[in-house]
This record gives sequence, C-alpha cells and structure tokens, in this order.
Amino acid sequence: MSELPEKQIKRLRSLIQEAETNLAAAKELLISIVGDGDTITAPRDVTVSDPEGKIIEGVFDGQIMIDQEGKNYPVPANYASKSKLVEGDIMKLTITPDGKFLYKQIGPVERKTVIGTLTHHDDKYFVEVNGREYEVLYASVTYFHLKEGSQVSVVIPAQNEEANWAAVEAAL
Repeated sequence: MSELPEKQIKRLRSLIQEAETNLAAAKELLISIVGDGDTITAPRDVTVSDPEGKIIEGVFDGQIMIDQEGKNYPVPANYASKSKLVEGDIMKLTITPDGKFLYKQIGPVERKTVIGTLTHHDDKYFVEVNGREYEVLYASVTYFHLKEGSQVSVVIPAQNEEANWAAVEAAL
C-alpha cells in the first residue's frame, strides 16, 4: 500500500519539474522579446549566449536533460528514441531567440547492446534482460510497433551498472 503514494509522489515531482522547465523557457522567451532582465531573471544554468540563442549543456537521464544546476529540460521522446540516447549522454540545448528548443547529443557514453523481452506494468514499458528491467520510452514502443513479450535489442551504458533506462535498438 505504501508503494502507491510513493509512485504518486514521484509522478507529482516529475510534473513539477516539467512545469519549472516550461516556466524557465517562457521567461527566456519573454526576456528575448522584451529585453527586460530587471523584473524577470534568466535561469542561472545558461552557460553561453550568442546570436543563435542560449546554450545549455547537461546529461541525459533516460528521459530528460539535467544541467549542472540540477534543472530539468524535457527532451522530445521522438528525438531520444530515434537518436538512441542512453543515460549519461552529454547533450547541448540551444534555446533560439524565437523560443525553440534544439537538442544535440555532443558526448555519447560507451554503450553495449543486449537482448531482452518487453514487459508492461505500472503504465510503463520495460525490457527485461537477465532478470533486470530497464525502462524504455513509449515513443520507442510505438515506433517499432512492439507488443508485450516482443524480443528486442536495447542499448545501455556500458559502464553504468545502475542505469534504469535503455534505448530500443531494434525489434527482433
């Protein structure tokens, strides 16, 4: 019974982080339009500013990018899925003057490919590999037309034994 509130709390924290990220993006866009940094402060995590926009670097956690300050930036699931991003990849986010978010992988971690079986529970998809489950993005499940029980090859970080996420490489 204590598992349910814990999952609800985790989901609420995720929603709050998404809202904070959206608020930071809205502030950046307003500053770029109005140019008034006195009433609204820019996020502290902006590392570079140039004519093409603000550039922020961070680490992909399997679902989002986290910068050096701990702020979260939502990585589009389709991009993460098609690019086969894995936990630990270094990413660059450019926030353009017109408010677009452009992500790019700039430092891939060492990877290994393993084979497992797709499972589904708690409204999430996982690939079970040798008794261990790795969460996978729903976008990957739909892109590869996977069903529960499907055999898939997934990419995981080679050096991170604690990784929770995998990227779907192919349906077998």
